[in-house]
Amino acid sequence: MKLTKAQYDEIAQFLGHVQPTRQSLRKLKEKFPSQSQSTLLSIFSQEYQKQIKRTHAKHHTAEAIETYYQRYLNGVMKNAAAPILLELANEVDFAPSLMARIVLERFLQEKEQAIPEDQLRAKGYDKTPDFILEVPVAVEGHIIHWIESKASFGDESSHQAYLQDQFWSYWNRFGPGLVIYWYGFIEELDCHRERGILLKDCFPTDIVTLRHSMAQR
Repeated sequence: MKLTKAQYDEIAQFLGHVQPTRQSLRKLKEKFPSQSQSTLLSIFSQEYQKQIKRTHAKHHTAEAIETYYQRYLNGVMKNAAAPILLELANEVDFAPSLMARIVLERFLQEKEQAIPEDQLRAKGYDKTPDFILEVPVAVEGHIIHWIESKASFGDESSHQAYLQDQFWSYWNRFGPGLVIYWYGFIEELDCHRERGILLKDCFPTDIVTLRHSMAQR
């Protein structure tokens, strides 16, 4: 489908005044019923990516990171079942997956130094977890070498795809790891712990740093 520049500009202008949610996508389709839904979805995705790139820097200042982290912790203390990350991301017009990454990275700063994914790629690694722990930790009695953050619910089909495309590859290369599904997961999917892949829906509360543990012996 071809659009005139005026038609495209009208769609882009409309998207500039709405939140990047499913509800907004439905409004977009209602606003422009004569346009192809696949075309609208593509424009919606592209404009959202542009917005994220434009605002990326302001969300990664030290002040912003600390604010998001403390708001997340306070929100969890008040109601652990609430979609804190999603609400926070929507409030500041930022991608939930990137907000989860910011919060997780800040959390790891307190627990143990980790190598972020972008640094691993710079060293020549291809598919990598979000974080490789420089010093392994123990979570619920299981050794953890890496952490993957997923801003989604872990259903059976998506989890099986992740296992095949990512998680087992990480396990082969880096050893046992932890996957955090921030919006929960099907309980029965957490069945590979003994093989080296743990699932959680929040930060672990019982992290033991192996270096510190060994030093105490």
